[in-house]
Amino acid sequence: MEELAHEGTTMIVVTHEMGFAKRAADRVVMMDEGVIIEEGPPEHFFEAPTHERTKAFLSKIL
Repeated sequence: MEELAHEGTTMIVVTHEMGFAKRAADRVVMMDEGVIIEEGPPEHFFEAPTHERTKAFLSKIL
């Protein structure tokens, strides 16, 4: 999947594997109870999230 992503194939992938998302995604979306609460490039999502739920999730996962 990473190779396909880097070749430009468009995919929608649902995962809790944050390492994979960081390597393969060009956009990451965080949902909470069916609502998008954060979205952006991996650099923003992993290094400067703005929503408290995203921060809490990442602190437990990473």
